[in-house]
Amino acid sequence: MKNVYIGVDVGGMTIKCGIVDKEGNILYKESIKTINPKQSYMPFLISIKELLVKTIAKAKELKCTPKGIGFGIPGVVNNKTGSIDYVCNINLFHVPLADYLKDLKIPVHLSNDANVACLAEQLFGVAKGYSSVVLLTLGTGIGGGVIIDNKLFEGNEGKGAELGHVTMVVDGEQCGCGRKGCFEAYASASALNKYTKLSMEKNKNSLMWKIAKNDIANANGYTSFEAAKKGDVAAIDVVNKYIKYLGEGILNYCNIFRPEAIVLGGGVSNQGDYLKGLLEDYCGRQFYGYRETPKVEILIAKLKNDAGIIGAAALCFND
Repeated sequence: MKNVYIGVDVGGMTIKCGIVDKEGNILYKESIKTINPKQSYMPFLISIKELLVKTIAKAKELKCTPKGIGFGIPGVVNNKTGSIDYVCNINLFHVPLADYLKDLKIPVHLSNDANVACLAEQLFGVAKGYSSVVLLTLGTGIGGGVIIDNKLFEGNEGKGAELGHVTMVVDGEQCGCGRKGCFEAYASASALNKYTKLSMEKNKNSLMWKIAKNDIANANGYTSFEAAKKGDVAAIDVVNKYIKYLGEGILNYCNIFRPEAIVLGGGVSNQGDYLKGLLEDYCGRQFYGYRETPKVEILIAKLKNDAGIIGAAALCFND
């Protein structure tokens, strides 16, 4: 029987589960709709257990033995007790996940979703071969993952590495976390979408309108980036503003961690080499943080939707 590991990627809409071997290969995948509990977390837990029972049975069919179950959670977890302490977009509070699954008799590990994505990219993705890595997920918010000397850094109870919630501007833009001026409020995909729509309202002749099919409701970060590539002045201003905030955040983490690589994931990272080039140019003009210091590579995540499953499973590799 081959030893394998089960990775569970919990998302706001979908829960994805996979059987992963020690080489990072996904041998089987399954997904279910995420149940958003209104009064009790039990329907959520029941659905996860049913998914795991099915996956464990599939592992046996494949002549494999699951040695651990790992979870990537889009919120705050306690990696000592195995509980989900808070997930705002699924309305979860203090969910005793590991305790509920103990009758499966397989070790359970939990971590933040950005942490497991970072682990996946460092072990099997674009950052393979680097011992110190920072990952930033550029989506609705900004998630962060940190690996130092080949070890995932999670902080006390697994609640550290919240890289999106470092203050960029004191008393600045309101952040969803409750504080003001967070990095997330200036350099997330949501921030980019806001910059794009504000610019469109001021520049009625911008190419961004054509790309958005003349409906501002269709506008997003893709709109400004694609218009900027075609030379639209208003869009270029939007992209430059976004790159400045994102670049400053990257420089901060260069100075704090001095990693070998910073990996960018999330929706904005789909801009690929274009985004990478703009950031390298911006950071390269800054004397302290990027120049005259050990080189930090800016990389684009490549595992995409599989990173959560692979990274969650990798939490269990030492079981």
